[in-house]
Amino acid sequence: MEPILTEADRAFFEEQGYVLIKGVVPKENCDAVIDMLYDFLGFDRNNPEDWYHAPLTRGGMCEIYQHQALWNNRQHPRIHQAFSEIRGTEKLLVSFDRANFNPPVHPEHPEYDHQGMIHWDIDPATAHTCTFGVQGVLYLDDTPVERGGFCCVPGHHKLITHWAATGEKVPGIPKEGGRTPADKSEIEITPIVGEAGDLVIWDRRLLHGNGRNLSDRPRFAQYITMSLASASTEEQIADRVMRWEKRLSPEAFWAPGDPRRTEELYGTTATLTPLGEKLLGKTRWE
Repeated sequence: MEPILTEADRAFFEEQGYVLIKGVVPKENCDAVIDMLYDFLGFDRNNPEDWYHAPLTRGGMCEIYQHQALWNNRQHPRIHQAFSEIRGTEKLLVSFDRANFNPPVHPEHPEYDHQGMIHWDIDPATAHTCTFGVQGVLYLDDTPVERGGFCCVPGHHKLITHWAATGEKVPGIPKEGGRTPADKSEIEITPIVGEAGDLVIWDRRLLHGNGRNLSDRPRFAQYITMSLASASTEEQIADRVMRWEKRLSPEAFWAPGDPRRTEELYGTTATLTPLGEKLLGKTRWE
């Protein structure tokens, strides 16, 4: 199988803490998720005035986890291959992450004006001891700078690790702990422009987030990551299979679930490919 990442990509990932991989899934896969989001949210895609009401939450996270369109991207062979090359093994489990519909700033709907955010996925103080892990986001639509997509502080994963190990002053590090920088003026936040089907994978120690949508179209994205299958217990894998089968959200603080229980009550359990069954845990890796 032809590698997805070049040696230059690998070196860039090590140095900068992220890598943008072009055209990982076809556009029709992306369009299918976008269509699903409009349907799930009950929005009229041709009427921008209709994009600012429940069940959409501030920041645009959509409480849907087990839809077929989401699984079609999770189990896409090139998504798996990209994470395999980063993690050094094919024996992975895929996350049950959400998708994002972040509408443009609208003066009559300030409650949906997501200002953007920057944070760490780990406690910065543990960066020198935490095991290697990654996060990922799939661009579902073309995402120029003004659309408020993924952004990060390139190379900061190395600075945070050095600070945690030595205590030496590093720009942006909070003096009293926490997962957000103490002073944003000390850091340079870089927006990562992408097109539909592009995948960003980043080191979880990296300072990252998203921007403010100052365009005239929603920002669409699907969050996908993969972890080592060997890190999950039998009980955790059984729980994953149950939640896929019953169309439930993961049990996590960041996953409140849909209060309408739309997926659970009216959805259809996603069909998995042989690869998808392994990424779920239903079939074990050899």
